[in-house]
Amino acid sequence: MKEKVILAYSGGLDTTTIIPWLKENYDYDVICVCIDVGQGQEIDGLEERALSSGASKLYIDDVTEEFVQNYVYPTMKAGAVYEDKYLLGTSIARPLIAQRLVHYALLENAVAICHGATGKGNDQVRFELTINALAPHLQIIAPWRIWDIKSREDSINYCLQHDIKLNMNKETSYSRDRNLWHISHEGLELEDPSIEPDYSKILQLTNTLEDAPNEAEYVEIEFEKGIPVKLDGKALNGTDMISELNKIGGKHAIGIIDLVENRVVGMKSRGVYETPGGTILYRAHQELEHLCLDKQTYSYKQTLAIKYAELVYSGEWFTPLREALEAFVDSTQETVTGVVKLKLYKGNMISAGATSPYSLYNEEIASFTTGDLYDHKDAEGFIRLFGLPLRVRALMKEKK
Repeated sequence: MKEKVILAYSGGLDTTTIIPWLKENYDYDVICVCIDVGQGQEIDGLEERALSSGASKLYIDDVTEEFVQNYVYPTMKAGAVYEDKYLLGTSIARPLIAQRLVHYALLENAVAICHGATGKGNDQVRFELTINALAPHLQIIAPWRIWDIKSREDSINYCLQHDIKLNMNKETSYSRDRNLWHISHEGLELEDPSIEPDYSKILQLTNTLEDAPNEAEYVEIEFEKGIPVKLDGKALNGTDMISELNKIGGKHAIGIIDLVENRVVGMKSRGVYETPGGTILYRAHQELEHLCLDKQTYSYKQTLAIKYAELVYSGEWFTPLREALEAFVDSTQETVTGVVKLKLYKGNMISAGATSPYSLYNEEIASFTTGDLYDHKDAEGFIRLFGLPLRVRALMKEKK
């Protein structure tokens, strides 16, 4: 009886190529596992494609709601944004995918897990850190680090030589990753950062600015302890919430990012990301935090968010530090409850009001009209004490 290998299978070019390559170079029974984190229509026809490429079995595991609740929302609550732009769409899915790959490896008593991440990319780090954290006894096979295939063109030719039909060609073979939260695009002309992307050819979730409606649209999102629970007054689970906001945000060209980023492995890369619904949620959540968090907590949380984003980006999800940071974030979210309204128009999100039962905004204090809670004269003593170090330093300079 052959030993088994679990292949992280998407049905794309790389993982399609890996099936015949594994059979040709290893005497393993190839079991494909597709972890569904909201890829949509990409799941259709996957089993036929996997089996016709030489796999013995295909598992499709729908973990979309778990993805939202346990990975997307914690990252959003943290306000984690990598290098000021990237909402971590690919990054947050990888630890869950790897966790489920380990589950099926144990279920099938497999000896190895194989992934299609390249030797230049981040995903190899994300997958393997998670596998090491959860099942260090499993062997890891990373074909891109050992085979003779050097490019996507080589992969296409390899498949054609092994009589495997492809639904892609050399001219449109962008490297894409899609889940419920976002879609990324890399490769081809995007590898030259001096070239403006042809968004009419690239975008799949989002309108171009030119095609966005000429009329604005309002959205109203209700949060409970930092989690979005209602859209325009309608209660929605996580999957439906993001799906609906993707449609609305995509229509208004929200959430298109062109980023030259620093990869974990040390090089820079360029990608175009579409995250329409996520971009709306991040903005709405931030507006509510401005209303509900005190100055010190908000300031410290901004610092923490940078580290949180770095951990997620580099695949360090199952680490004590990230878990500790999540505990801090959850504590800050106890009062992040309320309703936020945004106006969407041609790539822009404009605040249109926010309310919360835990709002720290006090109109009587903030108003230009003097109230009982604040006496203008109090400011004089505060400024004197607050500026005392400056006065002492100035006196020292005068004395010298």
